[in-house]
Amino acid sequence: MSARRFGDSATGPGRGGPSQPAAESPSLVIQTAHLGDLVLTLPLLTRLAERHGILDLVTTPAALPLAETHPAVRRAIPFDKHGSARGLPGLVTLGRELRAQRYSQVYLPHGSLRSAVLARLTGAPQRIGFAGTPGSFLYTRRVRRPETGHMTERLLALANGGPLPATPWLTVTDRDRARAAAWLAEAGVSARFIVLAPGARWGTKRWPYFAELGQRLSTAMVVVGGPEDVAIGEAIVERAEGRARSAVGQLALRESAALIERSICVVTNDSLALHLASALGRPAVAIFGPTAPAFGFGPWHTDDRVVELASIPCRPCSLHGPARCPRTHHRCMRDLGVAQVHAVVEQRLQQIGEAGPAAGWR
Repeated sequence: MSARRFGDSATGPGRGGPSQPAAESPSLVIQTAHLGDLVLTLPLLTRLAERHGILDLVTTPAALPLAETHPAVRRAIPFDKHGSARGLPGLVTLGRELRAQRYSQVYLPHGSLRSAVLARLTGAPQRIGFAGTPGSFLYTRRVRRPETGHMTERLLALANGGPLPATPWLTVTDRDRARAAAWLAEAGVSARFIVLAPGARWGTKRWPYFAELGQRLSTAMVVVGGPEDVAIGEAIVERAEGRARSAVGQLALRESAALIERSICVVTNDSLALHLASALGRPAVAIFGPTAPAFGFGPWHTDDRVVELASIPCRPCSLHGPARCPRTHHRCMRDLGVAQVHAVVEQRLQQIGEAGPAAGWR
């Protein structure tokens, strides 16, 4: 496979940026954590491509749509670590395929032992990751990860730090925007709208009062989420009495991102939607319960708002949020009232004023 230059305009939608010489040997990044983790890794891919030329990325099948349009990525390689490639045989098979590419260096932002073993199987002479992680004993260079700052900034330490690239970090295509625009037209959403994202991978990170919030908001709303969020999407639409439409389960991942890009604000739990809003440069109000923004996963933009109950003594209780409250009461979310969240959302909307959608929409 011939290597192209970072920023070549002929490589597909969304390609752009400064052109750099292609690397003598390609670089590889292995990031097989959750979807949000990949979104937060995208600035690192840009920085590494500026240094080494466009690179290859190993990620999960679910994350491929977020990677395949990125200008820093030459090839997005799926690794179904919990499915068809599960266990040692799948790891060895992929390692053999990657070894044939003769990578000069492998970067490991995730830090898992599985990823470290896969990097070792590639035969790359340089394997760079964070010190103190489960797989770090297999690295050839260990980098200290900063303990403060947004996770995107912390991950950039693998590329010697520096400021983040300007948003958007995520590339949605004209086709994605056209599909989102068609959905909005069909749903009758022509005014400025906010996105409500009531879902989250872990149950304790779900604020339970999004339907009540939708009842109070007067701005047009679009609900986004996965198939598991259909019921809450319908409840929001019902309570909002004509001001909300649900796109839950109706759009592909990047098409949902295009809806977020078109919105004036995103109201979300600590979830993928929050990271998409940051990556696309959209204003956000983020609701936190068992986790905390100090972990590095909060909103990126300084004007964004976080709503949380700092007075709950048992929070934060988990880095990613457990499936169930360890103390069964879930007060960090249940005691966070609708009036409090509604007030913060209205303040953020007043601050936004008449701001329109992101650049790229016509």
